[in-house]
Amino acid sequence: MSDGTGPADRRQDSVAGGDAAVGGAAAAGQRRAERDRASEVLDLQEGRGDVALATAAEARALLASARRIAIVGASTDPMRPSHGVMAYLLAAGYDCVPINPSVPEVLGRTAYPDLASAVAVGGRFDIVDVFRRPETVPEVARQAVQTRAGALWMQLGVVSWEAARLAAAAGMPVVMDRCTKIEHHAMQDAQR
Repeated sequence: MSDGTGPADRRQDSVAGGDAAVGGAAAAGQRRAERDRASEVLDLQEGRGDVALATAAEARALLASARRIAIVGASTDPMRPSHGVMAYLLAAGYDCVPINPSVPEVLGRTAYPDLASAVAVGGRFDIVDVFRRPETVPEVARQAVQTRAGALWMQLGVVSWEAARLAAAAGMPVVMDRCTKIEHHAMQDAQR
């Protein structure tokens, strides 16, 4: 007895079922990644991380002594936080260098595809300021270590304990989930 479907219909159902299984695995992977990220953020908020992070005073001291800052993930879009922070830091007198392989320049400054390229042209960075998704930051930390940067600074919402461990193991101060612009404002206010 026939169910009214031909072989082509059954193959299509089989393919659709396979797509659902692949989609289900992808969704499960995404949920796992979201749980891991939430766990990392909670560890930061509750002080349970396995790396000593710079305090607010230490972060401000890093800014006070810094001159050259890499802005990793700098954007040409004025609506992006990296754009506004870079503009602010430039106005405050810092030598900011955009690191973004997708654009030729940001705010009139030549952009470089990676830290090594920028260091080869202008020297090492005092601070590597990261505006990237957390899962991309360990590679940035590796580059910061390789180029002997002074500090790894992860912006608000950027939490990566793996990146923090890499930088700290190389003796580099680590700032996580703090904004350079906000900390600079606080530093300026304290000096008044």
